[in-house]
Amino acid sequence: MTGLLSAIEPVTRAASEGGGGLQFPPIENLVLWPAWFAEGTIFEFNKITFISVFATVVTVILFFIVGRKAKLVPTGLQNLMETSVDFVEKQVIGAAIGPDGMRYLPMLLSMFFFIFITNLFEVIPTSHMPGNARMANPLVLALLALVMYVGVGVKHNGLGYFKAALFPPGVPAALYILVTPIELLSTFIIRPFSLAVRLFANMLAGHILLVTFSVLTITLVAGPLLLKPVALVSFPMLVAFTGFEFMVSFLQAFIFALLTAVYIGGALHPHH
Repeated sequence: MTGLLSAIEPVTRAASEGGGGLQFPPIENLVLWPAWFAEGTIFEFNKITFISVFATVVTVILFFIVGRKAKLVPTGLQNLMETSVDFVEKQVIGAAIGPDGMRYLPMLLSMFFFIFITNLFEVIPTSHMPGNARMANPLVLALLALVMYVGVGVKHNGLGYFKAALFPPGVPAALYILVTPIELLSTFIIRPFSLAVRLFANMLAGHILLVTFSVLTITLVAGPLLLKPVALVSFPMLVAFTGFEFMVSFLQAFIFALLTAVYIGGALHPHH
């Protein structure tokens, strides 16, 4: 709420002071979140930190409740959670790794839920900020994916994993001088970087889009009488984009988990 209010304040102030009501705030107002406490230290706590902690705690509580009170015939929350588990099993692990990937279900399922819940804060009233619209969360998740698939590769293939990754079989020896640097960048740098940037950029773009239409609608309503009818167009568009961003929140969680599973599958069988 703080970010949206800081974005709206210059608009409403301009309108109340007779400034025309169409003075939009600086774009940096959308991504500045003041510290709640411990400002300037490594323990600084702000809205993004709260969203991350909330998503972690909710994920743990949901599975704890369902696991503790599981019934033979699932209903309500248990049915929802079992459907989610089944979705990750079939659409993420089954599609990207196969039966060998079931051991990675807890990690991929937790990753999916954490990303989805932090993304949902984009469309929750009074929040208006997805936790992954700041680079810190996507970067940590991407580094986790990197450590995971490299660790899997070394565990199941020894140091031969690096040889298979950097020197693909079937390539003429003379081309390794070109292929090996490309594989090094692709596997160990570009993969995690693209994972982080994809999630961050999509959520930040959606955040800017929703705040822009929110500010526009409020500006039109608070502005001159001649402009008020235009709000009849901007408000339905805001509602439509909110529904669209809900879908994007789910898709980004799914894509991140799926690509992580793809990389783990590639590390399990580097020669394929």
